[in-house]
Amino acid sequence: MPPTPDPTPAALPPTLPAPAPGRTLLVLGHGSHLNADSARAVHAHARTLQGAGFDEVLTGFWKEEPSLRQVLRTARYREVTVLPAFISEGYFTEEVIPRELGLRHQGRVPDGGVTETVAGRTVHYLRPYGIHAAMTGVLLDRAREVCPTWTPERTALVVLGHGTRRNPRSKEAIEAAARRAGAAGLFAHAAALYLDEPPHATDWREHTGGLDVIMVPFFASEGWHTLDTMPAELGLPGPVSHLDGRAVSYARPVGTHPAVGSVLTRLVQEAPARPAPVDADHAAAWAALDTAAEGGLDVGELRVTPQPDGTFALHHAADAGTPGLTRVPLDDLAAWTGRDNQGEHRPIRTRRGLPRGWQARVPREHLRAALHAVYPAVTEEAHAWDAGKLLVTPWAETAARQSGRYRPVRRAPPETVQAARERLCAGCLRTPLWAGEPLAATFLSGGPGLPCAEACTLLVSDVAHLLEAPHP
Repeated sequence: MPPTPDPTPAALPPTLPAPAPGRTLLVLGHGSHLNADSARAVHAHARTLQGAGFDEVLTGFWKEEPSLRQVLRTARYREVTVLPAFISEGYFTEEVIPRELGLRHQGRVPDGGVTETVAGRTVHYLRPYGIHAAMTGVLLDRAREVCPTWTPERTALVVLGHGTRRNPRSKEAIEAAARRAGAAGLFAHAAALYLDEPPHATDWREHTGGLDVIMVPFFASEGWHTLDTMPAELGLPGPVSHLDGRAVSYARPVGTHPAVGSVLTRLVQEAPARPAPVDADHAAAWAALDTAAEGGLDVGELRVTPQPDGTFALHHAADAGTPGLTRVPLDDLAAWTGRDNQGEHRPIRTRRGLPRGWQARVPREHLRAALHAVYPAVTEEAHAWDAGKLLVTPWAETAARQSGRYRPVRRAPPETVQAARERLCAGCLRTPLWAGEPLAATFLSGGPGLPCAEACTLLVSDVAHLLEAPHP
């Protein structure tokens, strides 16, 4: 085991100039274990916000990497603004995200957001963008896309929400959007319907009479629900259907509309603006990566090789010496390596299956970003482990923190957790420190190791599924 963590941040190496102060913006989404499309809108929002006055913009997810538990460690600056890219307030924005980030605040976030100090960083946590009044305009834009010329007196608008019994406020943004759209006089009727609570979306016929219908999913992203489950449950064979003698139009989700970018920009620009120094531990991790990469470096299945022109080449280690590799630009690297060679989604990037047949060439100053794109957070976590500062969370603590549909894992017997470990962790490149497995040196200090400080959401989900499975 490493030495006891030193609470004093590591000093910057004397050879590095003092970096200029700045601000980090974290754009957080739900993500998915099953569908890469779920995270696409969050990445698009992050690209849009690159010019919003922040010195770096990063993403984090509940179901993918970097996880909500990891993401603060990846922030370069000590001043961090957190934007939950969610469509409504409720369970995730009021309970899950604050808890996973280490915020003390729980419950409704006030208009100006919440500011706390977490692990030496000043964190400004904002409200979700979906509650902004300007989202009504985005909703109407989506309706016009799928049905450009509707007749107001013969058309009903249905705003589709997810809904949850865990928090009644999750419906407020959807209901407000339907109310505002109805008040505009553009529809004969406007209703908010839900997947998981009444009034149910499957009862849309009862709520729209004999009117033509435009359905707009008030969802943050394209994904499993908007692409598969909702159209199937609603009986919609395509974007425009003719059912029971009337036209039914099904729009794309509001959260993927380009106009959302201006709403997000307004929200983050209203947040406190106080540039702060680079986090010392983060800078030291970056310097350690720079030093380790000088002689060539293997990180999991990835090989990093210095080039004569001062750049670094990245590719699958098994592709060393292979001609004709596809050149992938840095901006596309995360998406390219987020699927395996069979096209399957890789929500936990350190599971074996890094795709082959590609290469990236990056300058030294972009090496950390490139490695983060392939294996998020491994640089910061490896350096923290080598320095004796990585906090390891045992399974019992992770289980005790779960809520909602994952609450049952709190009572999972050891043999169930072990079965999940054997199924999932055996295929992962990380060493599960949380389960007591030893790790000597990481890839930054001459070894192959990638530390895993806490059970990932994929394992938590698998334990929950094993508990739900019928016993023979």
